[in-house]
Amino acid sequence: MLEGNSANTLRLYAGSSYKEMALQVAQHLGIELGQVHLSKFRSGELYAQFPDSVRGVDVYLLQTFSPPINDHFMELLLMIDALKRSSAGRINVIIPYFGYGRQEKQGIPREPISAKVVADLLTKVGAHRVITVDLHAPAIQGFFDIPVDHLSALGILAHEVHKLDLSDAVVVSPDAGRAKTAEKFAAMLDLPMAIMHKGRPRHNEAVITHLIGDVKGKTPVVIEDIIDTGGTITQVVDNLVSMGANPAILCATHGIFSSPAEERLLHPAIQKLLVTDTLPLRAELRQMAIQVLPIAPLIATAIGRVHYNLALSTM
Repeated sequence: MLEGNSANTLRLYAGSSYKEMALQVAQHLGIELGQVHLSKFRSGELYAQFPDSVRGVDVYLLQTFSPPINDHFMELLLMIDALKRSSAGRINVIIPYFGYGRQEKQGIPREPISAKVVADLLTKVGAHRVITVDLHAPAIQGFFDIPVDHLSALGILAHEVHKLDLSDAVVVSPDAGRAKTAEKFAAMLDLPMAIMHKGRPRHNEAVITHLIGDVKGKTPVVIEDIIDTGGTITQVVDNLVSMGANPAILCATHGIFSSPAEERLLHPAIQKLLVTDTLPLRAELRQMAIQVLPIAPLIATAIGRVHYNLALSTM
């Protein structure tokens, strides 16, 4: 994918959260994955060291926020600091899943805006650019004082959904906050849409209260950015079934699948579950009927366009 001497002025490194994805991205770019020595002291403190010179080299550093998220975030900060102190050129940080993104505003008094804290730390430690996929709240881009390239996996999901029988389908937004995304997804699939309204009485719990649109006798295609414990999405499915809908097709960019998701997602009214691989799939879930779509080609294309100073808006 890279031409001429570009591979000599670009280096791709991976943290310990998702080396498999980084290898796929490197393969798409036609380059070798750079070496970085990562370790943990007995005290629990982390360590990072780059064995090769990075002076003047544009560096792309891939680290998704998978569990243990705090270790992976701290490891990322240490790698950025090591690169900055080694006189690297531009330090471009690729975060397929941006953790803490669901804490982007104060819902109750005296709580943190954690997404802003993450943005401040990445900027302060020395990142020049962030590339990420489907932020929970697009406004998080404004928390940064550096460029943020916000990629979308909607096209990848829509391409796969197009292969299914959609003669009686309707795109469903599980809450009002996802309505614009659902509208784009429905336009890609040339389908009608419906919107559900939910409230959150406490963390990892949601209650569905209203539905705008018609789902009776139709197949719902539910579009979410994140599926975590599966509690919200199974409530959505239960409500759709009670309104006369057929078994649902679930689509999400980020499959966190925290326990007990492996039990909840065996719901009889879920006929298909599509996610991208912005996060590695836990071993307990690999035997389930979850279709995982690769995001590496999208990230590799973004890296190539950034490296050649081309616009990403066409993506």
